Amino acid sequence: MQKIIVIKNLTVKYGSNIAISDLSLHIEEGAYVAILGPNGSGKSTLLKAVLGLIKPTSGEIRIFGKTIDEIDPKLIGYVPQIKTLDRTFPAIAIELVLSGLSKNWVFRTSKKDKIQALKILEQLNSTDIAYRHLSELSGGQLQKIYLARRLVRNPKILLLDEPATGVDFVCETNFNEILSEYAEQNKITILMVTHDWTSAYHHANNILLLNNHLVYYGPKDKAFTDENIKNTFSHFAHKHKVSFTLKEQDL
Repeated sequence: MQKIIVIKNLTVKYGSNIAISDLSLHIEEGAYVAILGPNGSGKSTLLKAVLGLIKPTSGEIRIFGKTIDEIDPKLIGYVPQIKTLDRTFPAIAIELVLSGLSKNWVFRTSKKDKIQALKILEQLNSTDIAYRHLSELSGGQLQKIYLARRLVRNPKILLLDEPATGVDFVCETNFNEILSEYAEQNKITILMVTHDWTSAYHHANNILLLNNHLVYYGPKDKAFTDENIKNTFSHFAHKHKVSFTLKEQDL
């Protein structure tokens, strides 16, 4: 498998605070990586560093063998937390999807672009809401429209920052199933920040545990040990004295 993303000795600081310390790993083509850790552990910072929104204090990130400044931005799609999205914007769903093809709002669209947008919506089981106003959509429906907006450009890498935040369990489950199916069909590489251990176990094939440094990165079946979870959720001042043993029926 080709190494799509290679991270070497990555350190990111905000002033004197260390968000990520000496992180090294590589992500292969087609991987679905769930990133888990406590608040402030560097999860969102890692996504922003991969996107080029944050400049590392030290270390490097290579994507397809190139630096972030050298790659085509169309190769990467980013879906932020849904709670940051404004569903009151006066537009219909397909217009928002089409805006993913341009830096500006789309006032006129070609037949080709509209077909592409509808194709993506069909893959996400969302053609029935293509012409509905954003204000009429549920949280789960809006979530899929923003996902379609990023997928319409056929990115090779998709970054998601807690996309299920603010969405009910049924919608979250449906979203994750659709995303997994799309990723498998289109050979897309996914990095998703999540707090949902169950979703991570069932949908991702690799787990990244962060606590400002790398705790674990590898296959999901070896991720959720007592030691790994304690190290992920420990603090510098103390460590939790709790057993986190996970059994198959709990996942």
